[in-house]
Amino acid sequence: MKNILLLSIVFFFPQFIQAQANRQVTLNEAIALARIQSVDAAVALNELKTSYWEYRTFRADLLPEMNFEGTLPNYSKSYNSKQQDDGTYTFVRNNTLGLSGELSIDQNIWFTGGKLSLTSSLDYLQQLGGDKGKNYMAIPVGLRLTQPIFGVNNLKWNRRIEPVRYAEAKAKFITATEEVTMRTITYFFQLLLAQETLGTAQQNQQNADRLYEVAKAKRRMGQISENELLQLELNALQAKAALTEAESDRNANMFQLRAFLGLSESEILEPIIPESAPDLKMQYDIILSKALERNSFAQNIRRRQLEADYEVAIAKGNLRSIDLFASIGFAGQDHRFSSVYDNLRDNQVIQVGVKIPILDWGKRRGKVKVAESNRDVVLSRIRQEQMSFNQNIYLLVENFNNQAAQLNIANQADEIAQRRYKTSIETFLIGKINTLDLNDAQNSKDEARQKHIQEMYYYWYYFYQIRSLTLWDFERGTQLEVDFEAVIKQ
Repeated sequence: MKNILLLSIVFFFPQFIQAQANRQVTLNEAIALARIQSVDAAVALNELKTSYWEYRTFRADLLPEMNFEGTLPNYSKSYNSKQQDDGTYTFVRNNTLGLSGELSIDQNIWFTGGKLSLTSSLDYLQQLGGDKGKNYMAIPVGLRLTQPIFGVNNLKWNRRIEPVRYAEAKAKFITATEEVTMRTITYFFQLLLAQETLGTAQQNQQNADRLYEVAKAKRRMGQISENELLQLELNALQAKAALTEAESDRNANMFQLRAFLGLSESEILEPIIPESAPDLKMQYDIILSKALERNSFAQNIRRRQLEADYEVAIAKGNLRSIDLFASIGFAGQDHRFSSVYDNLRDNQVIQVGVKIPILDWGKRRGKVKVAESNRDVVLSRIRQEQMSFNQNIYLLVENFNNQAAQLNIANQADEIAQRRYKTSIETFLIGKINTLDLNDAQNSKDEARQKHIQEMYYYWYYFYQIRSLTLWDFERGTQLEVDFEAVIKQ
């Protein structure tokens, strides 16, 4: 009967068996999973893709573009006004069908800001009333130039700004990847600390129950007082309560890490304590140099400076506006399509449009002053941000260098506290110390263990924080690189 019940559970509730599977995970494994499966990693990837296609769009503006524009068809049946020879007006009926199409190859000229177009067009017009005549007009080849004069050259400014913006986006992606690592470290060590606390609580409960049983025997023999017996009984109850709380805390932290890594809820994670930490000594000047060279902050500063200068250029360009339009080519016109290309004539158009404010009460010059003031504000903020950035780098390097010593001290303190607690239990069993000394040894042991885990967490957090700012792998001595083309194709 028991075998049948067990088989039923396995067959109908396979998740029951799966839920019992434990999965040991190291810090490096958790980091690798987070970089692939976490939501934060997906957000960083999508932001990179957005920047990539924005940059591709900018690059496409510099390349030739082929366009077709047509009206297929244009039908009109209406009355239009017409001036007669004596100066009076009358309305005449218009009933026409028109077709038109133009094929053009357009090329933006980035160094002048103009556009050069090579065009070819064909127009057809048929009268549906009257003599029902047909007309064709063709421009086989036309060359058209559109050129703003004195205005801001948007393409030239974009050629300066957009590469910097994309470089900033790529640096941000690597930084975001390192920030995913930092979050993983936080969740990993929170679970590790909760697991160690649970293990400590289990050990403390076993020791408390054992000592309480020994104390009852000693009390029957009159070797300890009733007060000491009650204290040990209280310790046993408190150990059970601490164990229940530790289990709940461990489960909560496990759910948090599991969700962040995108793992199944059926997996029970067992984080493994990192065996060692890299023995490194950071130098402020080197760290600052690498951060200013590769961090997205440096690209951000450059981009904002260019954008502020761009706004000033736009305002100055709007003080006066002159546009040049020129078109040259050949045109043919005939009643028959077969003859429309036989008799070609020059087709030339030159237009110069001018818009210069004579009296605008200083509105345009005021906009120039506003843009210049905004640029000064941006530059002042950049200087302040630069100072704060340098200061944060300095403090981070100091914290990391100090943390190596703190971790070493915490490691030694943990080992000493463990040995002291073990010795205290043995000493209590032979009646050489009282319950107060035993409790003090246990508390010191628990605190030392937690302190060791916390100091290890701070060490790794500072280490990856420096990596995220410098985009440099200090263990291998190489810069952090990403195959962006392969990443974007994911």
